[in-house]
Amino acid sequence: MSQSRRDFLALSAFGIVAGTLGRPSLARAWQQQPAPITPVFTPIRGNVGYFTGRGGTIGYLINKDGVAIVDTQFMDSAKLCLDGLQERSKNRGVDILINTHHHADHTGGNPVFKDIAKKMIANARAAQLQQQVYDTAVKSAADKGGAAPAPILVADHTFTDTWSESLGDEKLTARTHTPAHTGGDAIVIFEKANVVHMGDLLFNRLHPVIDRPAGASIANWIRMLDVVSKAHGKDTIFIAGHAGAKFPAVCAQADLTVMRNYLTALLDFVNTQIKTGKSREQIVAMTDVIKGFEDHGPLLARSLGPAYDELTAK
Repeated sequence: MSQSRRDFLALSAFGIVAGTLGRPSLARAWQQQPAPITPVFTPIRGNVGYFTGRGGTIGYLINKDGVAIVDTQFMDSAKLCLDGLQERSKNRGVDILINTHHHADHTGGNPVFKDIAKKMIANARAAQLQQQVYDTAVKSAADKGGAAPAPILVADHTFTDTWSESLGDEKLTARTHTPAHTGGDAIVIFEKANVVHMGDLLFNRLHPVIDRPAGASIANWIRMLDVVSKAHGKDTIFIAGHAGAKFPAVCAQADLTVMRNYLTALLDFVNTQIKTGKSREQIVAMTDVIKGFEDHGPLLARSLGPAYDELTAK
């Protein structure tokens, strides 16, 4: 099942708040009632699978020695995911929880696992960003006399470059690839199964969120996709953080190339518009379809704006 575009209405109420405070249209979008959740567990191979509900794709491992998950979506879908994991593992609990980055559609469900996950892992910068954005949201609410946002849960074990741990006959490795989608992205590799959870480093045929306030770099994202692709083979299965309505969350090496080429085309498109003298406002309002990337649909401000800002940064 592919991740719906409507997930982005609720994308990271905390995760991109630093870049969206004071923008009423986005604030209203956060308050919209979410659509009913249809939780789906899909096996991939080697005791590894993925879960779709509401938010970024969750990866999971269940073997005779333990349970691990990658990302947690939101509180409501996280509860459905946990219920399914408990049923499948005979109530073992969760040994390892890993966050690929700080956005709330990937970490908002962390509190569901507060007394269940034995260990929570994240890139150190991702944990810092999660806390900083939450603190900003708390201060904003206090300044406006509103209710404080619900508490978050931040990883208690962090790493800078690489982290690894075995769980039964599977070895999990988390590897930092930044700056890209944010300044704190990591991928998670299930070594024996040869499955890689890309987090939001991979949007399958969907215009990506590019979080410049959190340190995103499109140019480096392009390089990172090349690095990851070259480090793995054609047999590797990649889990995308999000996918277009007609596309799956599980991908092949070729799909990383499509993502890389899309980002290159995005920068080229925006650079061409800048050279013609168009303003930022004119560019972010454009709804062109980039030739060769028709599956992505019309361009969106969430990609055009950050591309403009990156190309014109001094």
